[in-house]
Amino acid sequence: MAAHQKPTERAELAQALRSAVRGEVDFGPMARALTTMDASNYRRVPLGVVAPRDADDVAAALAVCRAHAVPVVPRGGGTSIAGQSTGTGVVLDLTRHLRRIVELDAGSRTAVVQPGVVLDDLRAAAAPHGLTFGPDPSTHSRCTLGGMIGNNSCGAHSVAWGTTADNVHALTVTRYGGDTLRLGRGGGSGFPAGLVGLPELVGTGLALLRTGFPALPRRISGYALDALLPERGADLVRAFCGSEGTLGVVTEASVRLVEAPAARALAVLAYADESAAAEAAPGLLPHHPLTVEGMAADLVREPAGLPRGGAWLFVETGGATPSEARAHAERVLRAADALDGVVVTDPAGQRALWRVREDAAGTATRMPDGTEAWPGWEDCAVPPARLGPYLRDFRALLAEHGLRGTPYGHFGEGCVHVRIDFDLLNPEGVARFRRFSGELADLVVAHGGSLSGEHGDGQARAELLPRMYGDELVALFARFKDIWDPDGGMNPGILVRPARLDENLRFEVLPRRPVDVAFGYPDDGGDFSAAVRRCVGVAKCRTARPTGAGVMCPSFRATGEEAHSTRGRARLLHEMLAGEVITDGWRSEEVRDALDLCLACKGCRGDCPVGVDMATYKAEFLHHHYRGRLRPVAHYTMGRLPGWLRVAAPFAPVLNALARIGPLAALAKRLAGIAPQRTIPVLARQTFTRWLGRRSTGGTLILSDDQVVTVWPDTFTDHFSPEVGRAAVRVLEAAGRRTLLPGRGLCCGLTYVSTGQLDKARKVMRRTLDRMDGSLGYPLVVLEPSCAATLRTDLPELLPDDPRAAELAGSVKTLAQYLEEYAPDWRPPRLDRPVTGQTHCHQHAVLGDAADHRLRERAGLTGELSGGCCGLAGNFGFERGHWGVSVACAEEQLLPSVRAAEPGTEVLADGFSCRTQLEQLGGVRARHLAEVLAEGLPPESGTSCG
Repeated sequence: MAAHQKPTERAELAQALRSAVRGEVDFGPMARALTTMDASNYRRVPLGVVAPRDADDVAAALAVCRAHAVPVVPRGGGTSIAGQSTGTGVVLDLTRHLRRIVELDAGSRTAVVQPGVVLDDLRAAAAPHGLTFGPDPSTHSRCTLGGMIGNNSCGAHSVAWGTTADNVHALTVTRYGGDTLRLGRGGGSGFPAGLVGLPELVGTGLALLRTGFPALPRRISGYALDALLPERGADLVRAFCGSEGTLGVVTEASVRLVEAPAARALAVLAYADESAAAEAAPGLLPHHPLTVEGMAADLVREPAGLPRGGAWLFVETGGATPSEARAHAERVLRAADALDGVVVTDPAGQRALWRVREDAAGTATRMPDGTEAWPGWEDCAVPPARLGPYLRDFRALLAEHGLRGTPYGHFGEGCVHVRIDFDLLNPEGVARFRRFSGELADLVVAHGGSLSGEHGDGQARAELLPRMYGDELVALFARFKDIWDPDGGMNPGILVRPARLDENLRFEVLPRRPVDVAFGYPDDGGDFSAAVRRCVGVAKCRTARPTGAGVMCPSFRATGEEAHSTRGRARLLHEMLAGEVITDGWRSEEVRDALDLCLACKGCRGDCPVGVDMATYKAEFLHHHYRGRLRPVAHYTMGRLPGWLRVAAPFAPVLNALARIGPLAALAKRLAGIAPQRTIPVLARQTFTRWLGRRSTGGTLILSDDQVVTVWPDTFTDHFSPEVGRAAVRVLEAAGRRTLLPGRGLCCGLTYVSTGQLDKARKVMRRTLDRMDGSLGYPLVVLEPSCAATLRTDLPELLPDDPRAAELAGSVKTLAQYLEEYAPDWRPPRLDRPVTGQTHCHQHAVLGDAADHRLRERAGLTGELSGGCCGLAGNFGFERGHWGVSVACAEEQLLPSVRAAEPGTEVLADGFSCRTQLEQLGGVRARHLAEVLAEGLPPESGTSCG
């Protein structure tokens, strides 16, 4: 196949595709860079990307590619873990347009879907009818039905509802070249006429098809040719499922829906180790659970809510009522021979525990000591009764090779996921990876298992299929592939005639030495490449539906574009470092454009299972991109806001008046790079610093150190919202504390960091440390969450060699954290009213809001704050060109939650950006928690707080 074409041939192909399809055709470096990888260890560079609008577009694209002898790989969410959704030809992006639920028939419990439908969207559509789609991989919020069919995905509930192949009735499939076939259950002698040779393949291979496949629930490896046996109904639909894009492209699927239990309960059972848990799992199956999932303690960073043990089984049960589901779970608990156990019925508690399990695909990529771990042997499966012995042998094999891994997975069906600390950066480590893979394949086969129990073979395991099936059956796989795809254009190198498992590794193109960077990257050994490698592609950032208090990734939710997801940006940075597709390094316009819509919310730092911190990577990139060059005007205005505000403070009344004169305001915004739709915030007539300085000068008090607290005079509180600072002082004094300024002329450097002016940020930070040396021993309350996060994380990471930076970072507290830790006996005023609003994204990601939640409860402030991002995010929402995305982010969760609130509900927002966004877009005055608490205190005598 002509995958490596000359530029003229590539241009001709692109033009032919543009003439033939109505969807987008993109052969540019950004589109190619975004699709070089999936969630595996592998990387293949495509020629271009086509996003077909409908089935006709798919057929036209496949016809053009065949005419030009160019291979095609269909791609859904790009979360495949074996490398099967990458290719060197044309990538068909089926997520952009082909995402319609064509029909949902609750009576027949079926749905007809296009391949780009996200699983959670189908489940949401089925839920009002009491139905769901049974298979549910941990990527359910972003994986597509087409991808699930391609990989025969399973998920946690396959114990009850089977694999995707068990839940597909019919398929419409387009082959390489453009002809379309309709596949239904049961073929017999009626195989489609286009599949010439298929009856003969079955007829001559009957004995092999009857004896060559191991009998186990999670046998995903290879083609399911045994489904073509006459006694199995010559089921071509089942045989197609799991073909990993090597036979054709699904353009429509009819799928089965199942009844969803009205209530669920979760029994969490503790065992000494994962082998003990594995041996116990089959004994629970007669109780008909919905799931039997297992994981070991070395995967759980914070075992909150888990009973004491070294490994756990998560056994979910269902029922018509909560009491019935609970009774079912309690029967499981009584029957289990476990060290300890607990039944969880609270939906929030169940979600929290399931998040631990679902995030394991990401969290397992780091060992407890921070060492990187990788897929490759991600999902072997053995008969459930053999799982305990297999895990012991597996651990022994790891030790023999000097490797470490953390097994977890679907213990009820004998399927084990694991990430292993292979060294895939050096030839010696790659050689060991290859040796280990061969020996592990033999071990799996010896236990009667399948090399893949869920994610497919891809490039990771297809080379080893002869060890599992033997050469004769693998030869039948090749014949089956050739009947479907005689030209070999569909996803070549996967399943049949595969590439070697140690070829095309995505790490081999990265720099061998650390690149020169400004941040310290302490969790990545100071290596920016290692930080970028954190993104393994599980794509939790591509979740389109809000999930609880999650933040990540607001720009993807607003645009739906891969380039504006955390994963997409990480992929572009990876390709920037590789230098093959993105060739101009730090000067790359593609990376700059993708990062332009990053709000630097730090949501990924908290929500990403592997802790990707795109806000830091963005600041790093901008630092290098604009070094020695003219910057956008907003960097000079809003990026240097603290300096400008210090100059402007004495003239606040005049400037406020001028800002309200239409033509002058419009001119000022145009010159400053501010979006014309924005209103310039009002400057305070008296800064918080000036007010507190005057308040602190009266008299001499003798106080013990534990009575003194310093309050950080952040730029936003100081110049825009001094009432927040005054309220916080009142609250702290009511708690028996003396409030002081930590120094004069202080700045955390936030605006310089967010615009990538890192040399200036470090200068500002060092000056701040110099000016507050005498205050470093005291706890520091920071009222603006974004400034608190900067002091907590960016300060020590930009000044890793200055011990004062770490000391200051360690002293940072939110108001609620300080009160809980230093004044635990203080009782807040009882306010007894409902609240709405938003937890600041930086607080969610860096600081945590548990103490704030407890303080609100003690004050009688009921209700939950929304997740998401307000969309203003400091300078982001004020910058020209960002208005639409800023509004879309606010409309996702924040504004709807405020509009839905009952009259009299208190609107809380601790961040100045959040309050500004609510005022400018919703006409709502939100307040900091400190203001609400201060309002409930008795009136002051003497000094006024106003």
